[in-house]
Amino acid sequence: MNINATIIGQAIAFAFFVWFCMKYVWPPVTNALKERQKKIAEGLDAADRASRDLELAKEKATQALREGKEQAAAIIEQANKRANQIVDEAKEQAITEGNRLKEAAQAEIEQEKNRAKEALRAEVAALAIAGAEKILDKEVDSKASAELVAKLAAEL
Repeated sequence: MNINATIIGQAIAFAFFVWFCMKYVWPPVTNALKERQKKIAEGLDAADRASRDLELAKEKATQALREGKEQAAAIIEQANKRANQIVDEAKEQAITEGNRLKEAAQAEIEQEKNRAKEALRAEVAALAIAGAEKILDKEVDSKASAELVAKLAAEL
């Protein structure tokens, strides 16, 4: 056997093997690699989109939280203003009610004073008549004494 013939035979067999691999084995392997590469690229794009969406969602959540805090602060401020307003209104009503009660008490005191004066006038008139009777040592008629009491009460 000749080494040259063996090498040529091996070269022909190797060339046939390379041609066979290039024709039937290599295309499915390269297609599988291309599909795998495409899937990996799509996965990386999806991961980038998800990352951007996550950042956007975080920003929206932060913005919503900030807006919620601002609204809560505004509501609290409005509630405090309303509470102060209610307290002021209650104070004004209490002052008004106090003044009204004071005026009513003053009117009642004035009425009591007038009643006491009238009672005192009647008693003074009765005492004056009683004193006059004792001085005169006789009784004055009741009709005349009633007129006298009314006259004295009017003068006092």
